[in-house]
Amino acid sequence: MSVLSGESLTEAAVRGSAIKSQDTPFRGVRLSFESDSTARGFDRSRAALAAAKEKASQSMRILLASPRGFCAGVNMAIDCLDECVRRFGPNIYVYHEIVHNRYVVDRFTSMGVTFVDDPSEAPEGAILLYSAHGVSPEVRRAARGRKLRTIDATCPLVTKVHLEAIRYSDAGYHIVLIGHEGHDEVIGTMGEAPESITLVETAADVDRLEFPKDAKLAYLTQTTLSVEEAGVVIRRLEERFPGIEHPPKEDICYATTNRQSAVRDLIDQADLLLVLGSQNSSNSRRLQEIGSVEGKRAYLIDGRAELRPEWFEGVETVLITAGASAPEVVVQDVIEHLRQNYGATLSEAVTRDEHVTFPLPKELRVLHPT
Repeated sequence: MSVLSGESLTEAAVRGSAIKSQDTPFRGVRLSFESDSTARGFDRSRAALAAAKEKASQSMRILLASPRGFCAGVNMAIDCLDECVRRFGPNIYVYHEIVHNRYVVDRFTSMGVTFVDDPSEAPEGAILLYSAHGVSPEVRRAARGRKLRTIDATCPLVTKVHLEAIRYSDAGYHIVLIGHEGHDEVIGTMGEAPESITLVETAADVDRLEFPKDAKLAYLTQTTLSVEEAGVVIRRLEERFPGIEHPPKEDICYATTNRQSAVRDLIDQADLLLVLGSQNSSNSRRLQEIGSVEGKRAYLIDGRAELRPEWFEGVETVLITAGASAPEVVVQDVIEHLRQNYGATLSEAVTRDEHVTFPLPKELRVLHPT
């Protein structure tokens, strides 16, 4: 079998089989073989995918949502860890994933950074960096007990929720925290006042709450929730407990809100939604859910390796966005794949401008190599 220039081995096999057959040659629809039933099934499938690719290449458009990707808190945390590696070398420990993104974590792991689930996993005296999601007082005490040199890369917006929990608890309030059980941010927040916080995720959870009539109540939210999801729970809380208090400024972060709004504004123009982000990223999953709720096919992926050709059958417009912890490099990699394989054209839709930045942690200014 000879392989033509620019042709893959599989494509050469298809061409050779089509020539050998006396049936209809390959036209992007179907291949028929008289002699090999196994090859017939394989090539019918391949022909169908090739037909979808040919159709998509004639009309596919990429609609790139902006804002997307890294928020100020994620940028700060990643820059902080990069600076630590630059100044102290890679023998650094991070409590939990620095951000919930596989590409980012793998990059730092390949540099020699170690991610741990307990401060006891770090050697005494080592550098331990707290992730963007924040930690509980218990974790801080454990780190001090091991004489770890700590750097706090908690997002300032998460720190704001922690401080609100402390303030309400000290004032005698019981706090209803709206969030997802097991999420690192929720664990850290609840650790600030464990006896004074009850976690709810849904309006049904609110219906099961029982408090004394004279109880002082306040609610807080995880920063990465869906705005609509949180709104449903908040409305039910206010119906059941009309006197419940809340911070003067909402807790859901600006970046989460902006990325969700962009998808809602643009989803009607798309046949398919691709969200770049990891499965354990709460804000990325909320973006995928918006597409699904609107009746669109929506996929949450870490990168181009997870793309499937059948997703693009009959698709004219692909809306692409990225969660707040997903780097732009994976977005551009997917765009390049669609350009190369489907001839897709690109247009960017900017729905809001963002200019928020956070400084690096103060610990970096005083910590010195040993």
